[in-house]
Amino acid sequence: MNNDKKTLQLFGIINPKLIEYISKLVQYHYSLNDKGHDISHAEYVITRSLEFSKGIKDINYEMVYVIAAYHDFAHHIDPKNHESVSAKMLLEDKILKHFFTDEQIKVMSEAVEDHRSSLDGEPRTIYGKIVSSADRNTSVETTLKRCYSYNRKHSPDLKQNEVLEKCRVFLLAKFGVNGYAREKMYFDDKDYQKYLDDITELSLDNEKFYKEIKRINGIT
Repeated sequence: MNNDKKTLQLFGIINPKLIEYISKLVQYHYSLNDKGHDISHAEYVITRSLEFSKGIKDINYEMVYVIAAYHDFAHHIDPKNHESVSAKMLLEDKILKHFFTDEQIKVMSEAVEDHRSSLDGEPRTIYGKIVSSADRNTSVETTLKRCYSYNRKHSPDLKQNEVLEKCRVFLLAKFGVNGYAREKMYFDDKDYQKYLDDITELSLDNEKFYKEIKRINGIT
């Protein structure tokens, strides 16, 4: 797990037995996901979720931790509907009943289901807003790796240049001037704002975009 000092301090108020249980699930499910949704991504979202939670009145850090961990569990099962499948998995996790009430589990399940930035409307609770915001990548390099890896895997019949163009069009639709991911950031994050500017500028320049995504993914 991430060794950031502030994050570790927050982990100090989470039941060690809960951490032990969830960590095993994270290792299992995220090891089956593609490279864009692997264990390092889970740790990234968990860390950011706990950081965004600081200072929020009456927030339950254990709930935040579980939601962040669970958010992409089902990506290897059903990428297009992973938020709904992951939410169902959380709702049906009987071990969690040893740590949370039925109402808390319901709230956590809803937050997992609500985390995807492409979904209509806002998350139903602050917990959904936390994990949705934490799930925003702030690295252009990571984005280009994730986008290429996902589209290469799920569009095997496309030619190389078609995959690259699909990535470019997708990133503009998501992060561009009118991108759906621009409005659904619920916390102040200067790194994310800079990232939006950088990824948009890159994606608008076809030649520069192709050169960069090829370099980052080792494509000749």
